[in-house]
Amino acid sequence: HRDTAQSLAQLENLCKQLYETTDTATRLQAEKALVEFTNSPDCLSKCQLLLERGSSSYSQLLAATCLTKLVSRTNNPLPLEQRIDIRNYVLNYLATRPKLATFVTQALIQLYARITKLGWFDCQKDEYVFRNVITDVTRFLQVRFFCLTGFLWVLLVLFHLCLSVLSTGFLSAQADTTHPLTKHRKIASSFRDSSLFDIFTLSCNLLKQASGKNLNLNDESQHGLLMQLLKLTHNCLNFDFIGTSTDESSDDLCTVQIPTSWRSAFLDSSTLQLFFDLYHSIPPSFSPLVLSCLVQIASVRRSLFNNAERAKFLSHLVDGVKRILENPQSLSDPNNYHEFCRLLARLKSNYQLGELVKVENYPEVIRLIANFTVTSLQHWEFAPNSVHYLLSLWQRLAASVPYVKATEPHMLETYTPEVTKAYITSRLESVHIILRDGLEDPLDDTGLVQQQLDQLSTIGRCEYEKTCALLVQLFDQSAQSYQELLQSATASPMDVAVQEGRLTWLVYIIGAVIGGRVSFASTDEQDAMDGELVCRVLQLMNLTDSRLAQAGNEKLELAMLSFFEQFRKIYIGDQVQKSSKLYRRLSEVLGLNDETMVLSVFIGKIITNLKYWGRCEPITSKTLQLLNDLSIGYPFQKSCWVSVRKLVKLSAVQFMLNNHTSEHFSFLGINNQSNLTDMRCRTTFYTALGRLLMVDLGEDEDQYEQFMLPLTAAFETVAQMFSTNTFNEQEAKRTLVGLVRDLRGIAFAFNAKTSFMMLFEWIYPSYMPILQRAIELWYHDPACTTPVLKLMAELVHNRSQRLQFDVSSPNGILLFRETSKMITTYGNRILTLGEVPKDQVYALKLKGISICFSMLKAALSGSYVNFGVFRLYGDDALDNALQTFIKLLLSIPHSDLLDYPKLSQSYYSLLEVLTQDHMNFIASLEPHVIMYILSSISEGLTALDTMVCTGCCSCLDHIVTYLFKQLSRSTKKRTTPLTQESDRFLHIMQQHPEMIQQMLSTVLNIIIFEDCRNQWSMSRPLLGLILLNEKYFSDLRNSIVNSQPPEKQQAMHLCFENLMEGIERNLLTKNRDRFTQNLSAFRREVNDSMKNSTYGVNSNDMMS
Repeated sequence: HRDTAQSLAQLENLCKQLYETTDTATRLQAEKALVEFTNSPDCLSKCQLLLERGSSSYSQLLAATCLTKLVSRTNNPLPLEQRIDIRNYVLNYLATRPKLATFVTQALIQLYARITKLGWFDCQKDEYVFRNVITDVTRFLQVRFFCLTGFLWVLLVLFHLCLSVLSTGFLSAQADTTHPLTKHRKIASSFRDSSLFDIFTLSCNLLKQASGKNLNLNDESQHGLLMQLLKLTHNCLNFDFIGTSTDESSDDLCTVQIPTSWRSAFLDSSTLQLFFDLYHSIPPSFSPLVLSCLVQIASVRRSLFNNAERAKFLSHLVDGVKRILENPQSLSDPNNYHEFCRLLARLKSNYQLGELVKVENYPEVIRLIANFTVTSLQHWEFAPNSVHYLLSLWQRLAASVPYVKATEPHMLETYTPEVTKAYITSRLESVHIILRDGLEDPLDDTGLVQQQLDQLSTIGRCEYEKTCALLVQLFDQSAQSYQELLQSATASPMDVAVQEGRLTWLVYIIGAVIGGRVSFASTDEQDAMDGELVCRVLQLMNLTDSRLAQAGNEKLELAMLSFFEQFRKIYIGDQVQKSSKLYRRLSEVLGLNDETMVLSVFIGKIITNLKYWGRCEPITSKTLQLLNDLSIGYPFQKSCWVSVRKLVKLSAVQFMLNNHTSEHFSFLGINNQSNLTDMRCRTTFYTALGRLLMVDLGEDEDQYEQFMLPLTAAFETVAQMFSTNTFNEQEAKRTLVGLVRDLRGIAFAFNAKTSFMMLFEWIYPSYMPILQRAIELWYHDPACTTPVLKLMAELVHNRSQRLQFDVSSPNGILLFRETSKMITTYGNRILTLGEVPKDQVYALKLKGISICFSMLKAALSGSYVNFGVFRLYGDDALDNALQTFIKLLLSIPHSDLLDYPKLSQSYYSLLEVLTQDHMNFIASLEPHVIMYILSSISEGLTALDTMVCTGCCSCLDHIVTYLFKQLSRSTKKRTTPLTQESDRFLHIMQQHPEMIQQMLSTVLNIIIFEDCRNQWSMSRPLLGLILLNEKYFSDLRNSIVNSQPPEKQQAMHLCFENLMEGIERNLLTKNRDRFTQNLSAFRREVNDSMKNSTYGVNSNDMMS
């Protein structure tokens, strides 16, 4: 007893040190000691003692946390009896100790939820012992507990259980041999089918009782009860019903996939009415949760109702919205306002305009919504993030106008212009206030502005005459005031700034409404109106450009570029200009008679921007993007190609092609850069120039040499620096990084054999050693290595079959030698970096490794090198590259391979090529390397990225096919024995059958239980896996069949019989194709069988 008391006191002291001390060293020491305690064999009994006798809340918290870890572990799990005892003990403990600290109560309830979730499929005497949640929880309520607190406690438990079933995270930490997502989805599906509706019904009934009584919300327990009830209800409605794990940020398109068995609750109008009544009867602090529930209810899938039922449901919904709009007092709370805006947006995202106009009160409701929207837009400073939902509603309404077939009037021609006017005038009026009071300018958030303008582009095209008339009037006023202020000697800078701010908004908005033009719905009159707007913006541009030597406005310039981008998309390079009234108007006002003259305005603006704004990165990058977009032309898109040909003939473009130096374009200079990453825009510039050069280049080597002169000079400068022992390292880095970024742009643009060969012969062999030297010197500086590695990856990429060497040319092999040398140099040096902090590991190490993987993949799959010759002639280039790949791979933890998307994609696509064409190399690897690669494939099969998953299926297919062939050969009497590599590989796989077996169960599990988006890819390795593991497959099949309810077992057995019907024991294409067809039918039949089943899969979990 004394020992027990002593150890308890020691644990309590450690808890105190962990949670209360401010000394980091003491806290870390306590943490270490407590981790050891968690892993000790007597942890369970000591946790119980801590709960029984612990004097502090912290010791109770520790006990709850440790117990949660114990019940969660997958290796050496606790026996079923013990988990039932812990569950019962926790419920009793909670029920008999009403005065526990809140955080202890929360931790114990989470422990209960965890036990319940993990034991969901556990049976005892043919009963699922952890599923009677509501019964168990209420049974443990003590009689002396007064009802309200008791109910609060029940709700807390159910709330956390719903949350636990909703969240996948807790399984992933222990997911070394089991696949968390599959197991989670099976539990979630079963929980949904067996318990969720009961919990939802309970919470709605309790809410009805609560709304029927006058709750005393000053009483904290009643206050807490209502809050937990609403949270629980929202969790039920927010459940991931079909296992899609949707991204919460994409909530605009969200449809709530309510099960058909819930229909009765939604056909009953009292459910919907309950939440609207609650909204009006409870304090505003609760209302956001009520509105969140209404948002989910409004988003119920359309197919839950027939047409008459949907019309009735919508009518009740619209009535409720009307009632809120008529009594808007609570909407002054920003959270209420935000949720209500979301509710309004769902009216159109889930219902058609044709259905809305048939609602009895539609005319009154659309008037109220329009007034609400106008008022909201006028108060632009209040809840700016909610405006998106209102504009989304009006955008969808306006877009539906051409398609609405209902005879009832939609009245949008009356109200949409009011919304457009409110948006435009409120933005203009905000400028003065923002400047006067020094508020945050919405124009600084270009993403938000662009999103709103995209919405306005559709709204503004509705009743376009009114939009244009308003824009012309406002633009003329501001432009005239601006001109007068510029001519006045006494104009205050504030007044000038206000007019520039107003004009910035107007230019953005004009660009947006022009971009909203839809060819089939556009008229000559509307094109003429576009012409009026374009003329005004171009006149303003002439005015602002003429002043750039003295002063310029960055935001106004960005607005101009946004306008040019929209104008280009709609009116350049399309057939539209032939007869367009817009061009007629441009000719009358500005003398721009055809597309060539308009293009010259574009190029003039681009050159002006690059000349005056070279030090402003946002303007430079957007200007270069515009040039890049103009330069894209494909011969099979005739109109685009014609535009590019016209572009090349312009003297301004010829000037750029002949004078691309820092003297004319300051952003190409190396001294004005704040850091090396600012040079990224140079790649875009040279991609555009490369495309324009290619139009008339043909085989003219002299013209090419002339174009490359500035880059030749830069290479010679770096070569000169490298040849001396002392050189200015910073200057050398800047020159080289700028140069390789330029070259990558050109290499990307040169996608034809003739032009690319000119580039290749220019760079190899003369300048390749400089790139290799840079990697040797600066391997530890990603700002230098990343551009060099990316250039090399581009050079070895056989884009559009541009890398076609003559039959007598060794250039393909020579290029691969350089690739191998660079990968080996970089790889061996980067591995000497040692320990890299976690937050810098991608930037300093993994990004470069990822590019090396991409480079090697491009070279191996380019079809311009015969890799067999390397070994034949004793050349170690291929072997060096592959060995470096293995070294780099083994330096990366498995988790990182999937955590960084670019690394995942480059690794798995490279592995696909290696397993397809270099399987002998894979077979020759050490056992631990082979197991590492197989584990990475196994984990990749369950990746959320479909590309990664498909790549893994392909890798697995190649490996399984290789194994099957080697096994077949080893059983035949042949004169040629197996190679040493094949023999070793077979031996390793026979020693570790569990790896292939686990992948078989993973693939089968995904096909049967998950939303399998790449079924064809999954089917290819599955046949080989089955043929290699026939006994294991048979056991797996029996396990799945037996896990079904008795009445379903025969059907499931038949599904498996049909899967293998007509399948032979070989992997010939014909046999594979038949298996793929069988698998499609198998998946359909299994899904139909399981849909009709009320059970999930029981504890014979395939994955265990």
